[in-house]
Amino acid sequence: MTTPLTEMAALGTVLWNDSADPRELRQSIEWGAVGATCNPVIAVTVIKADLPRWSARIAELVREHPAATESDIGWRVVEEVSLEAAAQLRPAYERFGGHNGRLSMQTNPRLHRDAEALVAQAEHFASLAPNIIVKIPATATGLVAIEEAVSRGVSVNVTVSFSVPQALAAAEAIERGLRVRESAGHDVSSMGNVVTIMVGRLDDWLRECVTREGLAVDPAHLDWAGIAALKRAYGIFQERGFRSRLLSAAFRTTLHWSELVGGDVVISPPFAWQERIQQNGHRAVNRMTEPVDPEILASLSTIPDFRRAYEPDGLNPAQFESFGPTRRTLRQFLAATDELDHIVRDVLVPDPLA
Repeated sequence: MTTPLTEMAALGTVLWNDSADPRELRQSIEWGAVGATCNPVIAVTVIKADLPRWSARIAELVREHPAATESDIGWRVVEEVSLEAAAQLRPAYERFGGHNGRLSMQTNPRLHRDAEALVAQAEHFASLAPNIIVKIPATATGLVAIEEAVSRGVSVNVTVSFSVPQALAAAEAIERGLRVRESAGHDVSSMGNVVTIMVGRLDDWLRECVTREGLAVDPAHLDWAGIAALKRAYGIFQERGFRSRLLSAAFRTTLHWSELVGGDVVISPPFAWQERIQQNGHRAVNRMTEPVDPEILASLSTIPDFRRAYEPDGLNPAQFESFGPTRRTLRQFLAATDELDHIVRDVLVPDPLA
């Protein structure tokens, strides 16, 4: 049966599920999903949704690894959550020759300042299953890690990315890594690198900028900021022949789906958004190459941080980590990692009054 989500594939755009929850992923695959993701926030959500099961597993891991820290145990659980999802996607991985069928595992955000540690963890994650793709942040440190990881054969999903400059710098780092690997005689045709733009998180940040700076911007125009950034990045990716695909994430509106269908990109909505799209009779129409209304672009361009995110030279790599959406997202991922520690702690050292 044809549905809005299954129509995407005929237009060259693929669906990934923005969750590793096994039940959601199973349904998403029926709707055509050929990829999925896990990060600290998602992992904590999956664990809490089935807490008795995962608490029992944590207790087993504590017994098996008596010297392991809370963080050690927590990340072993993240690996197990991720591998269950990767197994569901393995048929798509085989069918698409590695281009799809990937489960994205995110590197520990506590390592975000250490390129060597990020690469080491990326190699470890990639060794767990053939269809793992590893998420590394689009910061100056992350770019170093991305290039090195790709040169070692790790497929990457560039994350914590909100802007055209970040997407371009990440794609260039991937290309450098691919060339190093090719020069060493390796085949890179089955690598599945993607570069994420978290479109909704850019929109969220600009709403705060408008309020804080007292700018007169039509609120409806703010739904288009991330779309404009991804469309501009897509055009440049096509012009420069980058071998990585763009991925749209962080949904806030169905526009983040409908306006990006038609390109050779990945669209990764949370499961709840997929349900909404399916239930409301939307149609998949090729709109990727349709430009954003010039009036909306002119309105958005009155916001300094939109110009930084939209112009290819609006930010340099040294500024990526201090960009507002980057700091906010890193803090959220770090907070989720702390919450993961607490879940393990409740098993390792139970509250005597609970």
